[in-house]
Amino acid sequence: MRDHNYFVYILTNIKRSVLYTSVTNDLSARLEEHKKGSKQTSFTSRYKCYYLVYFEHHQYIDQAIDREKEIKGWSRAKKMR
Repeated sequence: MRDHNYFVYILTNIKRSVLYTSVTNDLSARLEEHKKGSKQTSFTSRYKCYYLVYFEHHQYIDQAIDREKEIKGWSRAKKMR
């Protein structure tokens, strides 16, 4: 079986006033997309969330999605810790 790479990650802005959590299979490419701001109406473009503050690797997409949902359910205080 082939190895798969999926990442759950959290971005913030320079003031750390917002947090953005998502999943991708190519973290470096996805971070570049966020920085370029190709979608001007996106959450990360509006709030200038370009700073990676956390990520974790998963082998299977279903595990990554489950973890993303878990993190999104946390309070802001817990995410900051």
